[in-house]
Amino acid sequence: MTVKLFKIVTSRDEIIVGFSEADLAIIGSADAASIGRKLVADGSLAAWQYAVRRAADGTLEHGPLHQISMLAHDSLRIEPYASALPVVGA
Repeated sequence: MTVKLFKIVTSRDEIIVGFSEADLAIIGSADAASIGRKLVADGSLAAWQYAVRRAADGTLEHGPLHQISMLAHDSLRIEPYASALPVVGA
């Protein structure tokens, strides 16, 4: 399963979230603007928060940490995030 990562910037912090191809199909596109429009239209949006972790073989990877809900009034910016590490699906 392919996962695309995005950085969500709020007034307090930054987090990395991932959307699967199925999630992005529901949103309508795989770009940050479409995710932002969906977030504003719905008021909130669920996603998997991603973090760097160790794989079973000891190498580093980006993997799902837990599901979160983003609120439209708390998000200031959404931007694509390119990881140098392998990304594992949820």
